[in-house]
Amino acid sequence: MFESLSDKFRKILKDVRGQGSLSESNIQEALKEVRLALLEADVNFTVVKDFVSSVKEKAMGKDVLESLSPGQQFTKIVHDELASLLGGEDSGLELKGKPAVIMMVGLQGSGKTTTTAKLAMHLKGKGRNPYIVPADLFRLAAVLQLKRLSQEIRVDCFDSENYKTPEEICSEALRIAALKGYDILLVDTAGRLHIDNTLMHQLESLKSILRPSEILFVADSMTGQDAVNTAKGFNDSVGITGVVLTKFDGDARGGAALSMRMATGKPIKFIGTGEKVDCFEVFHPSRLAGRILDMGDILTLVEKAQATFDEKQSLELQKKLKKDTFTLDDFKTQLQQIKKLGSLESILSMVPGFSALKQAKDVKIDEKEIVRIEAIINSMTRKEKTDTSVLNASRRQRIAKGSGTKVQDVNKLINQYQDMRKMIKKLKSAGPKGIKGMFQKWT
Repeated sequence: MFESLSDKFRKILKDVRGQGSLSESNIQEALKEVRLALLEADVNFTVVKDFVSSVKEKAMGKDVLESLSPGQQFTKIVHDELASLLGGEDSGLELKGKPAVIMMVGLQGSGKTTTTAKLAMHLKGKGRNPYIVPADLFRLAAVLQLKRLSQEIRVDCFDSENYKTPEEICSEALRIAALKGYDILLVDTAGRLHIDNTLMHQLESLKSILRPSEILFVADSMTGQDAVNTAKGFNDSVGITGVVLTKFDGDARGGAALSMRMATGKPIKFIGTGEKVDCFEVFHPSRLAGRILDMGDILTLVEKAQATFDEKQSLELQKKLKKDTFTLDDFKTQLQQIKKLGSLESILSMVPGFSALKQAKDVKIDEKEIVRIEAIINSMTRKEKTDTSVLNASRRQRIAKGSGTKVQDVNKLINQYQDMRKMIKKLKSAGPKGIKGMFQKWT
């Protein structure tokens, strides 16, 4: 989402760090570029004005101007102010009551129904016992969609078929949740194409019945300032407690994310990063500021890996590496685990400096490469996966034909696999001291 803005910030900060010293004039010049970059990213004008003013005030301080590394100090100030603009501290859910009720509100098309299921799956992964309530009778397809998604994520869903109004649905769902011991009630409310009195009256009625601890406004981040204005409308009418931004993996300019907190006074709590139910993240302002400034986001990458990778499989892999019995099937399993983390582009975007490297060396991210590798390995016999030395020319031609690839693709995979095996053997034989020496030699 922030690729264009990130490129502009990286250039601005690189120019600042290249200055031997900072002065009022070159700070003014840098802030002029920052202001233009934010406005082009569709950030609210008032938000931009306040942001630039705050950065200028801190950057003009004596400690910064007279420091040994003023460029780095300026970068830190921009990072901290960006994090503050995005909400400052992380903001979790406030779950009170038994069950704790979360109302999901927003316009049609914002991804509210899918987000309800995503949040349920997220909470289930945290050890909670959520209960999904489809209370959107305005769009009947939403009820069917939510039932299908609840089955997919294996979370119970209230059967609303015999109820005529959202009020009846919510009252009965609340009663059943208390009886059956569900600790969280997730209510998908109706949306409209725009804010109207009928919608708001209904939400106010549901609020009085449910007494929710959280009212989360779901916004399509691709709509930019329209999403911000709509959030203000919902907040004025029913009082939202937080925001969930969907389609965060899109190519929007990012103005909604950077304007939402200051415009509404409410924190962004979650972001949707894809269409699948597991493409859902807790929103961390400081980490996103780091991504925008190309400082990476290693913490999120580690958390995603910990949640994705199977501990038992990882231990088995370590044993195979030690015994040098790592096969192409094991290689395929690791690729499948990596795919669960998300797109290669999104994974690498969390690595510090990747955006600059990509731009400087015109790095191409080919998502289809993993699919080709899986197809090649799937076209091999068990013997071929275990012992690549049996792969003569005719076998390689058969594998290429069976996988819909070229012989060159098969050769490339085998060479990469054999190089990896050689490297593992070298690391094993080198021992800790030898490994340290190898790294010193490379660096």
